Amino acid sequence: MAESTLLSERRTAVDDVFDYLRDQIATLRLKPGDRISEAEIAAQFGISRQPVRDAFSRLANQDLLLIRPQRATEVRRFSMRNIEKSRFIRAAVEKEVLRRAAAHCDPASAARLHDALAQQEEVVAKGDFDAFGPLDYAFHKLLCEIAQTDYAFEVILEEKAKIDRLCMLGLEKEHRLPDLVADHQAIAKAVIAHDADAAVSAGVIHLSRLDETIERIKASNANYFVQSEQ
Repeated sequence: MAESTLLSERRTAVDDVFDYLRDQIATLRLKPGDRISEAEIAAQFGISRQPVRDAFSRLANQDLLLIRPQRATEVRRFSMRNIEKSRFIRAAVEKEVLRRAAAHCDPASAARLHDALAQQEEVVAKGDFDAFGPLDYAFHKLLCEIAQTDYAFEVILEEKAKIDRLCMLGLEKEHRLPDLVADHQAIAKAVIAHDADAAVSAGVIHLSRLDETIERIKASNANYFVQSEQ
């Protein structure tokens, strides 16, 4: 019983450190190339170094940390190859999701889409891009639910997480929230109208918004990217 309790507490500590650092990385409080110390994080949380080490390993598996033996752990820089891979996988999955959502959308689903868009429009009116992130996730999750492919959101979530930092830089520097919401409106309109082709076309435009952002970030912050890739 005591052993079970200790294991539970350890898992909680790992989760706490993981969630904290993942948020710090995703919101760019920790930037690509920044070094982080296992000992300092352990002291910050008042825990041993093992849970921190486990959290670091989980973050490394998500391509968010670079752990090098006998060298400092650092926030992983962007890799264009990995970015292209993630975007390719996400695009392939989302196209099928949108086709199925257009086929299955009923009045109740349409009402949920309208409600989601209303929340996004309110955020845009306030210029609050921090609040937009969760609403963006919720919108794409809703589309998967309407498509009756809720499992697809797990794939989208995993690939989306890998480039969220780029999205954050794009929102912060270019103030493109209105464009993103307009894309969501076009997607929802097509899905509600059962127009699969239009939904896919709107989805492709939505995902391509990142192209210009990537080029601008590479030009202004080249140190955020891996300089050479095999």
